[in-house]
Amino acid sequence: MYYIVETGKSFEQASVDLDAAVKRHDFGVLHVHDLGTTLRGKGISFDEQCKIFEVCNPGQAAKVLSTDMRLNMALPCRISVFTDKGKTKIGLIKPAEMLAALSQDAALAQIAREIEEKTKRMVDEAK
Repeated sequence: MYYIVETGKSFEQASVDLDAAVKRHDFGVLHVHDLGTTLRGKGISFDEQCKIFEVCNPGQAAKVLSTDMRLNMALPCRISVFTDKGKTKIGLIKPAEMLAALSQDAALAQIAREIEEKTKRMVDEAK
């Protein structure tokens, strides 16, 4: 269900490298949520770092939406860079498994597999 890798890079460097990897694979970064900073800014004690990258390939997103508009709620893809007990990790929920839980459409399954392959490569390159 998850694809998570550990990296020896700092949180900051892994974040920069993920951003670059996303762009190399013809995806765009729509937004980055800095969850750690947001929580701390609300007065919550939170020691870890966490950035959630919302990424999208417009062509793939259009294919998904033209097949089943309800799947807009599963878009865009999200890849996270986070710390966990002093270790930096990069991960995502696997698109193929997530979409399989939402739709049995064979064409969507193929699109999800393609997206999963690319997003896993992005994670591996950023590692």
